[in-house]
Amino acid sequence: MISREEALKFLKEQIENKNIIKHMIACEVIMRALAKRFEPGKEEVWAMAGLLHDGDYRDDVPPDQQGIKVSQMLEARGFQIPEEMKQTMAAHNWGNTGVEPKSKMDWSLFCGDSLTGLIVATALVHPERKLARITVESILKKFKDKAFARGTRRKEIALCEEKLGIPLNEFMAIGLKAMQDAADELGL
Repeated sequence: MISREEALKFLKEQIENKNIIKHMIACEVIMRALAKRFEPGKEEVWAMAGLLHDGDYRDDVPPDQQGIKVSQMLEARGFQIPEEMKQTMAAHNWGNTGVEPKSKMDWSLFCGDSLTGLIVATALVHPERKLARITVESILKKFKDKAFARGTRRKEIALCEEKLGIPLNEFMAIGLKAMQDAADELGL
């Protein structure tokens, strides 16, 4: 399987927007944290699905292929991508790809993908603009404010309760802690 170093090199070649790369790193750390809960020993596969899921988020990749094409691009470079990882990356964009999330790994990325944006937006409106200063309570308050970060897919985040069996506040706590631990790499 692809290493983290190889994955980051690939992403820097494919994705011009550094904020999208930071988003993928945020998804990586959340996926790693959730793997420890749901499938210990599979943290690398889960983390790589999070890190690479938007590796094809480019103008030349149609929306219905975004999340699918990335596996093809990686395999064309000689990397072996596990089937479960291909499924998870394709399912994160279920509304466009038609690939339905099925496993805990799929649902973790599907729900966590939007959570990263909400956490970052919450940090950016804080006077210090640091993840260390953010609390689960502040994220929940922003979550309930529909005018805040309008593009956040709140229903997708809330599916953590039904699909993962994790209460919303606990899901946010897992995501926040994972992102706080990676704050330097995320620049927050």
